[in-house]
Order: sequence, then structure tokens, then C-alpha cells
Amino acid sequence: MADHDPHDLLALALRAAEDAGALAARGQAGIAVLDTKSSPTDVVTEMDRAAEELIREVLLGARPGDAILGEEGGAAEGRSGVRWLVDPIDGTVNYLYGRPDWAVSIAAEADGVVVAGVVFAPARGTVYTAVLGEGATRDGSPITAAPRVGLGLALVGTGFGYAAQRRVHQAAVLSEVVPRVRDIRRAGAAALDLCAVADGQLNAYYERGLHPWDWGAGALVAQEAGARVGGLRGLGPNGDLTLAAAPGLFEELHNLLEPLGADRDA
Repeated sequence: MADHDPHDLLALALRAAEDAGALAARGQAGIAVLDTKSSPTDVVTEMDRAAEELIREVLLGARPGDAILGEEGGAAEGRSGVRWLVDPIDGTVNYLYGRPDWAVSIAAEADGVVVAGVVFAPARGTVYTAVLGEGATRDGSPITAAPRVGLGLALVGTGFGYAAQRRVHQAAVLSEVVPRVRDIRRAGAAALDLCAVADGQLNAYYERGLHPWDWGAGALVAQEAGARVGGLRGLGPNGDLTLAAAPGLFEELHNLLEPLGADRDA
């Protein structure tokens, strides 16, 4: 088990995130759109790919037997029992527009369980970390999710997909959510939204269409800060819907979203 020590994994993730974040920050001003993913509004940048390549070099240079699942480079098999979930630039559109709300997200799974995670926001100068069972931090100081409030007093974060059909349905769901909550925020970076729940800057967050690299590190940070993170109907966080909030508020928001079909596209 020494090979799976979560503190060692966290230290390596932090080094990789800081190196990739510094590279991406230097390149933000002159970045160019390289390609698209699911739609013309879902962009891949040169720096996305360069940052992930750097992360893979750092991680596999130290631990060549590990597996990696990255947003840009896909899956690389391993044999150690450790898998890394890597999003080199979470919030790519923000990054392209020179906005500060983007982050490097790296999580380490040991035997299928996320045990360490880092979300580093270079433009903010902020780093969130968590180790399973040991709490979460922002810039080295412990953080705690906001206490439970009723749904009507909740500041709720969300996000939208890139495909038009999905956005239309998400807007319809949101139209039902807005009258029931204090207000809505849309930052455009799932990892940072999950960390905002952990840090008390949001009471809750939900989004459809996320991937393991989107929620891996941020979900652990939120959980270790005292939030509940999952999907609908007792599932864990997943691509159909990922939801984070303080216990009690989680259930209220869940029960609002489920009959609205928030985990569907129509």
C-alpha cells in the first residue's frame, strides 16, 4: 500500500498541476483555437494539449506503471492500481477569453477510489487540495462547506452543455429552478464550481454532461469539506447529472431536479 500513499500522490499531483498551470498561464494571452470537440463552441486549444502532455510527463516520469485518463489524450493503461484523472484546462472557453475562471484539475484513484485531488487556478493564484478522510484545504488552510440552508436561500451554481438540444432542455430545467432558489451562478468551470461549494462560495451546484476528469478532484474537495456529492436516485457523480450541496440541501435540490428530467436532454 505504500505505493498508493495518498500524500505522495497528492504531492505529485500538486507538482504536475503547478507546472502545467504555469505553462498555461504564460500562454493565455496568445492562445489560438486549434480544434473543436462536440460542437463549434466546444474548443480545444494548443495549450490544452501541451499542458496535458506536460502533466503526463510529470506523472508517468515519477510513476511509469500508473494509468491516466485525460480529457485531451484519452486513456493510457497501467498496472499499479493507480489511475490519474486529468483535466489540463477546465474552463477552456474562459481561458480563451482571458477570464480567470479556469483551472488544472488532477485526481488520483487508488483501486478505483479517488484518494487525492488538486484543483489549481493559476489566474486566481488559488489551489484547492484534498486527501480522502483528511479534509480539504484552500491555499493550505482548511475549508468547510457552508451550513445547510433551505432551498429558497441557496445560491446555486450550474453549467450548460455545448450541443444546442442539450442547452435548450437545460434552460427549461433552469427556468423551474430559478424561482425556487436565492439566485444562480454560472462560472464555466466544473472543478471550480465544486470547490466553490467546498469553500462556502456556493450552497449547491449541479450540471449534466460532466466526465470523470471534470469532477474527480473537485468532488473529493467538496466531500472532504462536508458536502454531499452524487447523482440522482442514489448514484454517485456521473455524466447524467452531478450534484453537490450540504446534506439536507442536497436532498431538496435532488427532489426538485429529478422530476424535471435534469439528467436527460429532453
